Amino acid sequence: MRVAVVMPRGSQMSRAKPNSMETVAGALLAPSRLKTLTHVICDAGAPDPALPDLVAVPEGLGKTRRADAVARTLESLNPDYVEYHQQLESSASLARRLPGRVHVLYRHTRIKPARGLVNRMRYGARLAAFDRLVFVSEAARAEFAADYPRFANRASAICNPIDVRGWTADPTDRDNLIVFSGRAMEEKGLEPLCQALEVVLDRFPDWKAALMLGDFERHADWAEPRLVPLARFGDRVAIHKSASLDTVKAVTRRAAIAVTPSFVAEALGLSALEAHAAGAALISSGRGGLREASGPYAVYVEDPQTPALVQALTDLIRDPARRLELARGGQAFVMANHTPAVRAAQLDKLREDLVTRRVPPPRKNSMLQMISAALPSGRRWAWATSRIQGALTGT
Repeated sequence: MRVAVVMPRGSQMSRAKPNSMETVAGALLAPSRLKTLTHVICDAGAPDPALPDLVAVPEGLGKTRRADAVARTLESLNPDYVEYHQQLESSASLARRLPGRVHVLYRHTRIKPARGLVNRMRYGARLAAFDRLVFVSEAARAEFAADYPRFANRASAICNPIDVRGWTADPTDRDNLIVFSGRAMEEKGLEPLCQALEVVLDRFPDWKAALMLGDFERHADWAEPRLVPLARFGDRVAIHKSASLDTVKAVTRRAAIAVTPSFVAEALGLSALEAHAAGAALISSGRGGLREASGPYAVYVEDPQTPALVQALTDLIRDPARRLELARGGQAFVMANHTPAVRAAQLDKLREDLVTRRVPPPRKNSMLQMISAALPSGRRWAWATSRIQGALTGT
């Protein structure tokens, strides 16, 4: 079978500055038994591509021209299975242009619940274009199934992998360092963490902190004022704005404690996997897929506001034996459960099963099927559905 993996618009698969989706896609490809049959499609322009033999479309194209370029590329590759990473609307449009293949949406974040009849119809039509939707945690899959019950049987979960090479370090050899790694956004819990660090660093003068703030330029207006109070600590607080992956790795491998205080239901939480792989003890909000990332090897703070974060940090700083227990357990957990080999095998099996079992969908009344899929269930919609069916079939 031939496989095509379509990365989202703007993705260049750069080795120097990969985003989390590119990191996952690369990690899944390396051990795949379908590797030699797989083509990865992305935008051109990376001076140092992360993968060999990338199939690149011209960079900087608008949505329509980029979609046309990807469609032509797919037609020339003639894959049996097409896997689109992340983007729902553009991927659904491409899937409808290329019938006769298995189309799968690999979703790295949640799909928002649709509000109102028009949005239900729009989202239903897009989701109907895919044979399967893959989510990066069971929590994300369950959330989607609750929001879109008509598509629950098309949803699967394959947790994100992490290639631990370059991350692992000895949990017993640590600096007195607290690290945060994530985008500089309110939903990531950065503000209460900064406030907690003020208290903790005053309380423990031999400890330091490092903030690895991704995508900083886009969020600088919000983030900068939250960082100002930490300036009084001088070089005890290192702020890395849009740091490279190598820098994130180097700092995390030295940290005794990592914090993932997200307010939102994370799809999985790659930063949590990275902290475990690096050998840090983790404090986590546990929201969404974060508990799947960590298992029992994190201190969970369900309400990640400043007082709770201060308490969790204080407890771990005062208990080095507990820190080491969490660090060793989390590192072993990730290496046993979240390796690329484990996750790639799951994905390969899903791909093969879908291609083997695929039955071409009936063409008749396809518009009715999309509209019906978008409508909520229940008796009160029966009249509307019957009228739509009559209009489409002439009965």
